[in-house]
Amino acid sequence: MRAARLVSLLLLLQNRGRMTAAELAAELEVSVRTVYRDVESLSAAGVPVYGEPGHDGGYALLDGYRTRLTGLTAAEAEALFLAGLPGPAAELGLGSVLAAAELKVEAALPAELRAHAGRIRERFLLDAPGWYRDADEVPFLPAVAAAVWERRAVRVRYRRWYAPEVVERRLEPYGVVLKAGRWYAVAETGSGIRTYRIGQILSLEPLADPFTPPPGFSLGGYWAEHTADLQARLWQGEAEIRISPAGRERLPDLTVQAVIDAVDAGVEEGDGWRRAVIPIESLTHAETELLKLGAEVEVLGPPVLRDRVAATVRALARLYA
Repeated sequence: MRAARLVSLLLLLQNRGRMTAAELAAELEVSVRTVYRDVESLSAAGVPVYGEPGHDGGYALLDGYRTRLTGLTAAEAEALFLAGLPGPAAELGLGSVLAAAELKVEAALPAELRAHAGRIRERFLLDAPGWYRDADEVPFLPAVAAAVWERRAVRVRYRRWYAPEVVERRLEPYGVVLKAGRWYAVAETGSGIRTYRIGQILSLEPLADPFTPPPGFSLGGYWAEHTADLQARLWQGEAEIRISPAGRERLPDLTVQAVIDAVDAGVEEGDGWRRAVIPIESLTHAETELLKLGAEVEVLGPPVLRDRVAATVRALARLYA
């Protein structure tokens, strides 16, 4: 993209000083003629770049001039407008900070790049929450984020899904993660690192206790391991099914990739139906999910699951008779 190249050229001159057209062309992987055109564009945009002839000549910026985009490539500058996610930033208490940062970056861009960044904001939107559910109410998110930033412990009352439902915990929050519209705190509890859904925090008391994460701790690495482990523990059993071509077409809208992969690996039968063994979370969950496919799927086993689906179908038939 030409916008990215213009910023790269500007930063090269700022960081390295005088460079010849040939040197710039080699760095940017373009022709010398393209460098000439780009320098003219920067000059027309108000950037004080000038050329000196001769063996030791080249292009340079006027002494004292420094762009306020030091260290940013054009792609990074543009990414600020694309990946700002104003909703999550506001929930973190950073909405006004993000807006101010965007204004400063925009003001620092030459006119051509400023227009380009504006088009990005107009044409792309990132909406993090998933479909068909409201995002969490997270009144304690700013306090958790402050504890993460300041490396201070907190005491919380937390609602969990199993008894006792409400517990009290002292947490040392190492980081915060936004996943599918829900915020999670990754925290040391005294008995290991755990993940807490911030929307389930009922009260929070900041503590003066400082903490230091263990050496080598990586929030990204922990989260990758946590989600992989969660996925592995999700599947508690298997079910054997027969599914029609129409049912297979509907699968991407109704289930997860692990089930789709299992069906794809199944055995084709003569009538176009496919026999497959799929992973299931539980009998209740499997019954609910398979009934979404109606008559496009038949449960072959285990027998208890087949019986449960058959009983539900009979009850539906009586209801609608």
